[in-house]
Amino acid sequence: MTHPIVKSFATSNELSVSLADLVVRLSEESIKSRGRFTVGISGGSLPKLLAADLKNRKGVEWDKWEIFFCDERIVPLDHEDSNYLVCKKELFDHVPILPEKIHTIKPELATENEVEGDEETVDTDYQQQILELFSGAKSIAFPVFDLLLLGIGPDGHTCSLFPGHPLLDEKTVWVAYIGDSPKPPPKRVTLTLPVINHARNVAFVATGSGKQDILHQIFEVPDSKLPAQLVKPTHGNLYWFLDVAASSKLNLP
Repeated sequence: MTHPIVKSFATSNELSVSLADLVVRLSEESIKSRGRFTVGISGGSLPKLLAADLKNRKGVEWDKWEIFFCDERIVPLDHEDSNYLVCKKELFDHVPILPEKIHTIKPELATENEVEGDEETVDTDYQQQILELFSGAKSIAFPVFDLLLLGIGPDGHTCSLFPGHPLLDEKTVWVAYIGDSPKPPPKRVTLTLPVINHARNVAFVATGSGKQDILHQIFEVPDSKLPAQLVKPTHGNLYWFLDVAASSKLNLP
């Protein structure tokens, strides 16, 4: 792992432009090298910051993108809590990404009634979708995404990996079910740390003064074992895109 690349911006607009620069560059490099761009997106405020400038970029080979979700709430895809829905409104509705290239949890599984008593249904199906794209057979230990875009909560959680949760110790599963999320809705699926740390590039996006204290802890207090602090790509690049409100307590050069 190389040292993280930390960028702080005066405005959210400047952050969005720089983030779009990175995404477009990685898209071009990945498509040139491997014929596609595999990307995982998180929810929250990230889709809006991602799309603000990216949706206006020209020359992006959107038809070569393969999109997954770093985590998802187990709700219908048109539910207000759905990460897919916020990404659709902010980005997918504005660019020509092929619908079949957007890999969601199955709508028929995305209800609490379907999951009750059979919690592995949703996560095993989503893991199978990833497996089919990256391998087609069980011949790889972990998928290698070109880019994972992550957010961070005030408690240091990322994806649906929460402080002190047993899922932080997962070593083999790619996609895990969580039924006791401390943040509603409680039922979710999430990429696990081994998958995140096998990515070629991981980019965190954090804005606002509400992130000051947790960012200070992540950067200045080693071994806090916060989920976001455990994101350390083994052979990839780690980026942090922050605004000045979020980064004001950091000792940045």
